[in-house]
Parts: sequence; C-alpha cells; structure tokens
Amino acid sequence: MEHTFTIQDLPKVAEKVLLNTSNKILLFYGNMGVGKTTMIKEIAKSLGVTDTISSPTFSIVNEYEINNDKIFHFDFYRIKNEEEVLDIGIEEYFYSGHWIFIEWPEKIKNLLPIENTKINLIKNKNETRTINMKPVK
Repeated sequence: MEHTFTIQDLPKVAEKVLLNTSNKILLFYGNMGVGKTTMIKEIAKSLGVTDTISSPTFSIVNEYEINNDKIFHFDFYRIKNEEEVLDIGIEEYFYSGHWIFIEWPEKIKNLLPIENTKINLIKNKNETRTINMKPVK
C-alpha cells in the first residue's frame, strides 16, 4: 500500500493501516520529524486507546490497554546497541501476541521478528506525507 496524505487524513490512513496489516508487529521507518509518533497515536486511537499517547523516547517502551489486548510502543532512537534491548526482554514482548509498534527498528534489525509490517513515512515538500506499507510473512 502506498498513499499520500495530509494531517487531516490521518484517521482514515490509520484505518487503512489496520486493514492492510497481516500481523500485530508494526515497524515505523522515517526521518526525525516525519510523523512516526503521530501516526502511532492515530493507529492506537483506532484500536481503542483512550489514554494520552506519548513517545517513549526516554522510557524505551510505553504500554497501553485496549479491549482484551495491549499495545507496546517502543522508541529505540536513544539505544546504543542491541544488547540494551535484549536486557529489557524484547523477545517476550515480540512473542506476547499483543500489538507492537516500533520507532527506529533499524537500530535492532538483527532482533526483529520475521513476521512484521514495515511502514515507511516520507515527508514531501508540500507538507504532505507518503506512507509505504509492506506486510512481511
């Protein structure tokens, strides 16, 4: 799926993402400031999160409760190596069966589960964004 959108289109784009994923592990790629956290907030709202959603840049992971499920939102921007992520028990999160949203997944590329959905966000010159999404099995 590839789609160009404005900030006003975010709720519709979030619904499209959920309809087009075949798994619960979403990897968000894109430059700083492209809108990864904003996209995650919208997807989490679509899944039923009512709490305030923020980037877990300093805590590494935020957890949100949804109806009979959870969302684990990771931000690996500040990690120095994959060992740090292993120390927090990342495998347990990955194989929990819950939703996993990861910002900066390229920092842990050797640890990522084989089944995931890659989401690449690009900021265009006219302030729109383009999303490229590819489920991997």
